[in-house]
Amino acid sequence: MNAPFALTTPQVRLVDLADPGEIVRLEGFVSRHPQGTPFHRPAWFVSVAHATGNGALALVQERAGEIVAFLPLDAIHSPVFGRLLASTGFAVGGGLLVTEGAVPQAMFAAAKELAVRLSCPTIELRGGVLPDAGGGWALKTESHANFARALAADDEAQLLDIPRKQRAEVRRSLGIDLTIDVGTAERDRAAHYAVFCESYRNLGTPVFPRALLDAVVNGFGSDADILTVRHEGRPVASVISVYHAGAVMPYWGGGTWDARRLRANDRMYYELMLHARRRGCTVFDFGRSKTNSGAYHFKRNWGFEPEPLTYATWTAPGSVKREADPTSAGLSLQIKVWQRLPLGLANRLGPLIARGIG
Repeated sequence: MNAPFALTTPQVRLVDLADPGEIVRLEGFVSRHPQGTPFHRPAWFVSVAHATGNGALALVQERAGEIVAFLPLDAIHSPVFGRLLASTGFAVGGGLLVTEGAVPQAMFAAAKELAVRLSCPTIELRGGVLPDAGGGWALKTESHANFARALAADDEAQLLDIPRKQRAEVRRSLGIDLTIDVGTAERDRAAHYAVFCESYRNLGTPVFPRALLDAVVNGFGSDADILTVRHEGRPVASVISVYHAGAVMPYWGGGTWDARRLRANDRMYYELMLHARRRGCTVFDFGRSKTNSGAYHFKRNWGFEPEPLTYATWTAPGSVKREADPTSAGLSLQIKVWQRLPLGLANRLGPLIARGIG
């Protein structure tokens, strides 16, 4: 008589991110997982941690030597906003990825133990498999939505796929003397950051350090690029995009004051749609926006339908809930003050604050 088959108990451990073999293993797991995102990749969460002086960690659950669950984390410290364990940092996605045989509750328990050990009173899971409410966990639903849709078959079809009112704006932009550059050279990065800094100051938001943006572009290699719109040689709109599993995601973008008059942002996103299709992409992922915000309605004007998102947060017993959302009403006064700062001063102070927002 044969002995009964014994299932091995899955084990949770911290990954040694200094081991190149482990990095390759995680990248492979994410690339094969149907819910994997750019923000799960070590190219993201390790890169942003190093660039901002924060810490990158990865929890995996293994059964018989195979990964069955993976949780990327950034340990973020801010003298303004406090300490945070985020999955993942400086991202709108992340969270726990699982396959058959995983025990999610063991991963959530390990994340809480890690947060306590690192003196992080808050955990944020920005997607993935989420814990049930309770035990310090709270679920936040419908405060944000994601926007994604399929790309059209050719340039003209892409234009016609845009709703009439927004299509008229794109057509106007096509009649303006604008030039388009795509690349990752120093010229592209410098142009992007100049536009990005002005855009963030105008929004009243501290700008991220350029090292953060450079680290992501470097980490993703051929899976990232910068598209810049110029008028008379001067950059007026620019966006860093990352590419994953057949989708393009414009992530860090912005425009100068002249961008609206020149309809440069409209041109930028239309040109990115065309560029992404030529790269072989089939999906345009417009990313996350706060529900009913200006960005939310801008994306709807392009014909994208909102997909409500649910995030999970854990707050340690006795700790105050962390507040670092730049769209929060509690930060409205700070935003107004920041919008009035001279650009040079905002550019010097912004990265010192933004590296801890997470």
